[in-house]
Amino acid sequence: MKTELAQSFRRLEYRPPVYTFGQVELDIALDPARTIVKSKIEVLPGNSFEPGAPMVLVGQELEFVSLRINGEAHRRFELTPETLTIHSLPKEGAEKFTLEIISICVPEKNTSLMGLYVSNGNFFTQCEAEGFRKITYFLDRPDVMARYRVTLQAPEAQYPVLLSNGNLLKEEKLPNGWHSATWEDPFPKPSYLFALVAGKLECIEETITTSSGAKKLLQIWVEPHDLQKTRHAMDSLIASIHWDEKRFGLELDLERFMIVAVGDFNMGAMENKGLNIFNTKFVLAQPETATDADFANIESVVAHEYFHNWTGNRVTCQDWFQLSLKEGLTVFRDQEFSADQMGSESGRAVKRIEDVRLLRQLQFPEDAGPMAHPIRPDEYQEINNFYTVTVYEKGSEVVRMYQTLLGRDGFRKGMDLYFQRHDGQAVTCDDFLAAMADANGKDLSQFKNWYSQAGTPRVKVDGQYDAANKQYRLTLTQSCAPTPGQAEKKPFHIRLKVCLITAGNDQVEQLLELTESTQTWTFDHIEDRPVLSINRNFSAPVNIDFEQSEEDLLTLLSSDDDPFNRWEAGQKLAMQMILNNRLPDSALINAYREILLDPNLDPAFKELALTLPAESYLYEQCKSVDPQKIFAARISFRKELAKQLQLEWAALYQQNQTPGPFKSDAINSGKRALKNLALSMLLDADPKIWAPMARNQFQIADNMTDRYAALAALVMHGAKGAAECLEDFYKRFADDALVIDKWFALQSSRPPVEGLESTLNEVKRLREHPAFKLNNPNRARSVIHVFCANNPASFHQADGSGYAFWAESVLALDPINPQVAARLARALDRWRLFAEPYQSKMKAALEQVAACQTLSPDVKEVVSKALGI
Repeated sequence: MKTELAQSFRRLEYRPPVYTFGQVELDIALDPARTIVKSKIEVLPGNSFEPGAPMVLVGQELEFVSLRINGEAHRRFELTPETLTIHSLPKEGAEKFTLEIISICVPEKNTSLMGLYVSNGNFFTQCEAEGFRKITYFLDRPDVMARYRVTLQAPEAQYPVLLSNGNLLKEEKLPNGWHSATWEDPFPKPSYLFALVAGKLECIEETITTSSGAKKLLQIWVEPHDLQKTRHAMDSLIASIHWDEKRFGLELDLERFMIVAVGDFNMGAMENKGLNIFNTKFVLAQPETATDADFANIESVVAHEYFHNWTGNRVTCQDWFQLSLKEGLTVFRDQEFSADQMGSESGRAVKRIEDVRLLRQLQFPEDAGPMAHPIRPDEYQEINNFYTVTVYEKGSEVVRMYQTLLGRDGFRKGMDLYFQRHDGQAVTCDDFLAAMADANGKDLSQFKNWYSQAGTPRVKVDGQYDAANKQYRLTLTQSCAPTPGQAEKKPFHIRLKVCLITAGNDQVEQLLELTESTQTWTFDHIEDRPVLSINRNFSAPVNIDFEQSEEDLLTLLSSDDDPFNRWEAGQKLAMQMILNNRLPDSALINAYREILLDPNLDPAFKELALTLPAESYLYEQCKSVDPQKIFAARISFRKELAKQLQLEWAALYQQNQTPGPFKSDAINSGKRALKNLALSMLLDADPKIWAPMARNQFQIADNMTDRYAALAALVMHGAKGAAECLEDFYKRFADDALVIDKWFALQSSRPPVEGLESTLNEVKRLREHPAFKLNNPNRARSVIHVFCANNPASFHQADGSGYAFWAESVLALDPINPQVAARLARALDRWRLFAEPYQSKMKAALEQVAACQTLSPDVKEVVSKALGI
């Protein structure tokens, strides 16, 4: 098969801008069918300037109107569909001059949701990574940082609220019912951080006092009917601001900080300077319509985008290869914030387990697939495809390793030096590493391998106890499999927390630094054979190859004082038994029983400990995956667990009720999580006996967590009454888009149930439902993505029907929204891991998509790399 080679961008080919911008003034007359953008730009020579060099601006889907330089019409230019190249610049470009451009865009036709677009009659923008070029011609790159003054004009009746970055300077009434607002951002920023919003919106607002005594106005803008759902987001924002002051000494630097929620949005949220734009999913919450997971996600995402104000905005990326500089660092910061909000050490442990579980289910497979890349990629074709779990989640783990090695105080010293050196600059991952090293007098040169090498390192463990000499010898050998473009790997600098657990249960943690291919450590005065607890608290993002006996794993499950490794031991035991098609034996059942009955353990930890490894994680432990065999073995294991502990599940269901007003705190959330796991397990044990209890919970629930969990238990088990409850749920919440997303997603995620129609047929019906909209990212994800990416047992059918549906859906989405289509395309990129007949049918589906002559660069890159073409 032949395919046109896409343009590649390479990190080592980076060159500073030939020209740069000082002051940018934008005058934008908003009209859905014809928005007129007037830009007035102060142009200066850049760091790679050469006299006489033309200036090349980028623009997409724009109508060019006029060009002036220093107030005079200028006609020495070339125009293509994506560039505006300007020749014969004043003084050959060596001195400052003023550039004025008028162009037109059509927001109502912008289904890509990049640049300026319309959602439900309101205007919004999304400019990261390369959306600003859909608004006006510009040097749309992150290392061109300018100060912006923006005047927005629009008909006041339709668009009473006009927002942009920074501080509001003035508002004016204009002729013909129009009005204007002028905003100024005092801080230089790249174009990807530009934002505007206009429409019929209302806000909740608070005024807070920062640590320096300054008053700050906080606003969250939403459509009027959603105003009552913003309190939790506001509380999360206030908590984030105070936490960043306390933990890192970073204060809010603008007079006001605004969040705006929109229902059509490709991402979760965007950190535009002072004007964050959010997917409604990560703003709107009240107990009747949002689950505990929703409340937690809102807290995390609000924090993440606010923390970007310093790690991403005040200090930004030199180029898009440095994306993890801001994203990995900021994910680490939001994880630390959320862990602190849990209120206890056990709560922190629960958060850590949740973060690692996400990493291993999503990022480890990416690291082992055709789209594998370092956290700082060396090459890409479409930057939108590199907003990945590797850049974000693995990037966060790399940042966490700095703190593990340097300690909290040392990490803070590094952060302080980083801002002292680079505030107001566009910098690189190397600059961050240098600040950490210099602030602590530490040689971190080998640590750079984490930035340059893809793949998940494997650490082979060999532990030998010498009873005669009372010594324990620990030998660690590291390796990393080849990844695309990287056949050979240098040793990583790996920090591993370890502990030797002896019969006396003495537990002293040590930090080992593995820097060579193989290293050995000797521990003296060990009185009896110890059980090794390694990679405690997941101190390094690696795979551990350690053939521990089931007896040792049971010891860790019952006795390890590291909550993560206690959870990990249970996961390993369950994984080994499932992959060997074994049911849980009496020893494991008793260990689980002890955990469930332990009054000193957090309910949230119990819920995590009894949740089995995900199918996607089990796949990664196999050389050749038969998805139906793994599904059957996992279901059988879970049913046995449910039956053997049926009395305990019934007792836990009653003991973990949360009467009284709903609270989204960690304690009550943990109780609901354990209670609802118990409910699901009881239906696993005997759906006929326990389904009435689920139906009762569905009817009487006063919060979405309990109502949705009960509905999920009924639907997932094909229990009696599931259809009636689904219909009831839809009628109750038909006017709430986010809740209906849940309704769609639940049906799309149902695994195969004997006696019920295939989930694929149900998904096809859902696509024809009047409430389904392919051009809404949330709705497309709730039906198509959930089925293809999150429902492996129903998706991976031997007849290939799921793959045919995937191909049809990718091709339908691509012309509408390439970003959303490319995310869906990733569902088949690990096709080589699967056994026949799955493998060949997956390949055929990929080839069907690749054969399309009009594929976007986003999708083309994914399917080409998956096929190796």
